[in-house]
Amino acid sequence: MTNITFVLNGEARTVAVDPHDVLLDVLRDRLGIKSPKAGCNRGDCGTCTVLLDGRSARSCLILAVEVAGHEITTLEGVGAECLTPLQESCIALDAFQCGYCAPGVILTATELLRDNPHPSEEEVKEALAGNLCRCTGYRSIIDAVMAAGGSP
Repeated sequence: MTNITFVLNGEARTVAVDPHDVLLDVLRDRLGIKSPKAGCNRGDCGTCTVLLDGRSARSCLILAVEVAGHEITTLEGVGAECLTPLQESCIALDAFQCGYCAPGVILTATELLRDNPHPSEEEVKEALAGNLCRCTGYRSIIDAVMAAGGSP
């Protein structure tokens, strides 16, 4: 076991990890962070998405030792004080049904809206292409992201 220190949702954390531990398992099983979910375990579905130094990343593909000295943000760290406009838009427009994909979608869309506050529909679709949703058909999710970006 090796101790690593990184910033998790704004707080410095130290945790003991094995060299083969993936970040997703460390977040969920050792640190109690439940928003990143195990889906495909291949980086295809987006349910395990976190922000690594502000950029969306698949936590099922990242070895925990690789995040030493970096900043990780999960859904627990987004809108911790109050809901963000994106989260409010998702609620208002019933963007999600089961919610399994919601954390990954919200984190990916958070990055998009930070970098491009008024994305086109095509830019939203492109940004969310790596996040699979089995329930909604995506229309409500796209509408919520567009609304959060100030587009109708």
